Amino acid sequence: MKQAKLLTDAEFRRLNAIVNSLRYPTRNHTAIALSFYAGLRACEIAALSVGDVFDETGLVKDTIYMSAAQTKGSDSAAVLVNSKLQRQLERFGQQYPRHIVNLAAPLLFSAKGGGFTAQTVVNLFKRIYQLAGIDGASSHSGRRQFVTNLADKGINARVVQALARHKHLGTTQRYIDINDNKLRAAVELL
Repeated sequence: MKQAKLLTDAEFRRLNAIVNSLRYPTRNHTAIALSFYAGLRACEIAALSVGDVFDETGLVKDTIYMSAAQTKGSDSAAVLVNSKLQRQLERFGQQYPRHIVNLAAPLLFSAKGGGFTAQTVVNLFKRIYQLAGIDGASSHSGRRQFVTNLADKGINARVVQALARHKHLGTTQRYIDINDNKLRAAVELL
């Protein structure tokens, strides 16, 4: 099975520059942040409501609780919001203050005002990656980058598995990129 591409730092900067040049940059940066900093799948990003992310006072929640209907595995999940994701969600709330008061509304919205589907999230990522000239990237690249970055920082594999919400450790391990540079760095630790 072909893995979604991991982005280099230069590609990630190019991705952000493209998002800044498009309509709805704050919304699109939010979709990217949910993928890269929370490891959410396209279907999970599309399923989020405002109330999943913001409380009734407009503050960003520190944990996103997703129902079984909102997740791929049909298991409810708690997704922790890190500081990078929190800052992006706060920007979203500042950009769209009238939107976040409707807690039942879909978090992401289209130009026509409706919510996103899993396929429109996939299409959004595809379009942005194409415009940025990044081949091989998909809506799953952020999720794979999330898992790989945690592993690269030395986070215990079981913790990474729990954060990725995988039932099997083997699934988590398939997400983690291994290359010659990482192998060389590992043996140099001895």
